[in-house]
Amino acid sequence: MTLPRLAARLIPVLLMAVLAGCALPVPTPEPAPLPPISPEVQAKAERAVDQLVSVARRMEPVIEAECRARSRGRNCNYRLVVDDRVDLPPNAFQTEDLRGRPVIGVTLAMIAEVHSADELAFVLGHEAAHHIAGHISSRERDAQEGAQILAKMVRAQGADPRTVAEARKAGAEMGSRLFAKNYELEADRLGTIITWDAGYDPLKRLRFSAVADFSSSSQIL
Repeated sequence: MTLPRLAARLIPVLLMAVLAGCALPVPTPEPAPLPPISPEVQAKAERAVDQLVSVARRMEPVIEAECRARSRGRNCNYRLVVDDRVDLPPNAFQTEDLRGRPVIGVTLAMIAEVHSADELAFVLGHEAAHHIAGHISSRERDAQEGAQILAKMVRAQGADPRTVAEARKAGAEMGSRLFAKNYELEADRLGTIITWDAGYDPLKRLRFSAVADFSSSSQIL
């Protein structure tokens, strides 16, 4: 798990997120300048960045060891990224880059909102668990099966090609969501183990269980 120049890069944008309250901005022709940064906000942002770096470094060996122990041939060299768009809500996600390297992403609002290192540790453990359990490929398979089933059904009823294409798209969406809750619960269970093994308290993660999500497609990050 790499953290290239993370602290220096995050502090300015995290300050913006804190000052903006992590809310969706209202588009204006000429945005008003941000208010002056107070020493209290500066200190809060620096503590949040320090906490992220500290937790990630402590979680890294546990996550990668669990990955190697539970999977064969899977890339366990995780990469941590931060989505620095200040208008995004608190969220975390797991995806893979085009080389198959696992990526754990968090938004600035998530970093600013967590109350403890335990909460942040569980978020990272939960997202890492999605990769260990192979949930991206599972959801892709679910989507393909859903697309095929629904397309076959409407084709058997004499639907035109456009309707079949729409049915395929709808089936893929339904298929990808069919077992989503099961995958989240599985990631919760494994994420709890990882968090505990790293020395954090997974019971303090409850309020973030509902906001974590993971991407079903690979992308360059």
